Amino acid sequence: MTGRICASLSSYTGKEDLSDTDLVEIRLDLIGKVPDIPDKELLVTFRNGIDLSILPKDFNGMIDIGEEPRPVTDLRVVSSYHDYEATPSEDRILEKLNSMTGDIRKGAFSVKGFTDLHNIYNVSKRIGKPHVLLGMGEFGAVTRIRKDILNNEFSFGYIGEPTAPGQFSVKEMKELGDGCIITGIIGDPLSKSKSPQMQNAAFRNCGIRGTYLRFETSDLAHAADVIREYNIRGTNVTIPHKHNIIDQLDCLDKAAEKAGAVNTIVNDEGHLKGYNTDIIGIETSLSRAGFDPKGKRAVIMGSGGAARACTYLLTEKGCRVTITGRNDATGRGLAKEFGCEFKSGGSVSVQMHDLIVNCTPVGMYGNGDYPLRLDHLNRDHTVFDMVYGKNTPILSKAISVGAKTATGEDMLAGQGAASFELWTGRNGQFDIMRSVLQ
Repeated sequence: MTGRICASLSSYTGKEDLSDTDLVEIRLDLIGKVPDIPDKELLVTFRNGIDLSILPKDFNGMIDIGEEPRPVTDLRVVSSYHDYEATPSEDRILEKLNSMTGDIRKGAFSVKGFTDLHNIYNVSKRIGKPHVLLGMGEFGAVTRIRKDILNNEFSFGYIGEPTAPGQFSVKEMKELGDGCIITGIIGDPLSKSKSPQMQNAAFRNCGIRGTYLRFETSDLAHAADVIREYNIRGTNVTIPHKHNIIDQLDCLDKAAEKAGAVNTIVNDEGHLKGYNTDIIGIETSLSRAGFDPKGKRAVIMGSGGAARACTYLLTEKGCRVTITGRNDATGRGLAKEFGCEFKSGGSVSVQMHDLIVNCTPVGMYGNGDYPLRLDHLNRDHTVFDMVYGKNTPILSKAISVGAKTATGEDMLAGQGAASFELWTGRNGQFDIMRSVLQ
């Protein structure tokens, strides 16, 4: 099912392809007049006062009057309320929209977290009047392609170029439809994540109507509610939420439970299960580097979710693991949990290990200091840096001394392909994802 799509025009030359749209919005503050667009219903939006005389004599479309009083007219009227700073509380939104006089009540709000999306969903179930409820910004993109769930009269897409984050083109919205598969990634920060490009390439490669969105937030409140409410098929989870998300899930698979970290959520009709496909990604990367962990010694820098997955895999494969890092408390806790040794960075001898693993953000968000010294790296080592998309200092050092390298790109594509298979049942997407990261 595809609900009605409104193309919002910021300019009009008469050459725009409007074949995929059901409704065309004319922004008078941007276009200045009502053009003749044959065979399309028009929504004329007033933003600087209402002057019905500007409408053509035979006009029979809709008008958007913003928060202005309703004029005397037989036309269908949209009253609209925009908050460009935040999403108000559920009760405040209802109070505002119910005070309006339009035949359709439109609310558009800046969305910055799951609680905002949760409030919008609840309003859609309580308002009891024809409405359009939209989340502005990248976090609110899901509201634009869940018209059926929100019971929206229509939604908006762009023609030409997007004018704000989170918008879809009219063509994309038509192709996706309301019932498309929605997946995404939860984390903070996400600006450098390549997962959307990888996953969307896989959707296209498989001919699946689906999209992968970013949910960048430091606050997990109502994350599980939103996944269920908006029928999100699943999400990846990254820094810093791989452990804290567990409390919101219904169950974990065996590997995620043992690793104590989740990087993939699958929503089966409201039942949320956590997986750890990082483990598969790590194994993929090490295998492609020709490293067999059995009987070897590894030092892992870091103590977050990725370090937990790596520690779990290596110990399961018979590798002796030492944990090091800048946070002694979490490092010691991780080492104790998996029966490993913890050492402060200054006391770790690189020469005593076969595998050096970086599970910290060093190299991704600035070149800080690694928790251990790399002076004695040599050609007998294998170096695995989970940072991807950069020639990081540790990889540069490893290459310069002739060491083997396992890459974050292989890990990312490996875990991404495994997550995609959990969501869609389609395997064999490693190569298409890996090619995106070249």
